[in-house]
Amino acid sequence: MKKSLVYTKTGDKGTTALIGGTRVSKTHIRLEAYGTVDELNAQLGLLATYLTDEKDKNVVLKVQNMLFTIGSHLATDQEKVELREASIITLNHIAELEQEIDAIDEALPPLCAFVIPGGSRGSAVCHVCRTVCRRAERRILALSEEYKISSEVLSYMNRLSDYLFVLSRRINVIKETSEIFWDNICK
Repeated sequence: MKKSLVYTKTGDKGTTALIGGTRVSKTHIRLEAYGTVDELNAQLGLLATYLTDEKDKNVVLKVQNMLFTIGSHLATDQEKVELREASIITLNHIAELEQEIDAIDEALPPLCAFVIPGGSRGSAVCHVCRTVCRRAERRILALSEEYKISSEVLSYMNRLSDYLFVLSRRINVIKETSEIFWDNICK
């Protein structure tokens, strides 16, 4: 069996191919969107190394797989080809994430102030993931102003940042580390 090439040299001049064959600049808004999703996926891989609860690890791995689905959705030139089934986010995917958010949030102490990212290392990394997720959401929203992007993709990314927020709080609870709250001295 021949080993696949890691490099193709087709992008040496600053372009890449979308699903459907269209070549675009590597600075194209579409690449910025799915590249930021890829960055989030890498950050989630780092986050997973800090997780001690198996259920949390499994949910994060499932999210990482969903981010590949979103990446393929964003990389598809829908003017040339239809989305593959593997590139579609559904309302069920969003509902699953909402169930995770609700389950975690029910076990957390109520919030009395804005949370400053930090506490344990895992929680801090989770906040980095949350902010990268918000940036990815903004990039996808900008892309959707010019190209067809399903509303479910945007909803999933919005919900994912909420999930990462409650997960960051859960990690501090598990690690028995106090959350850091905004000391609003500018009253």
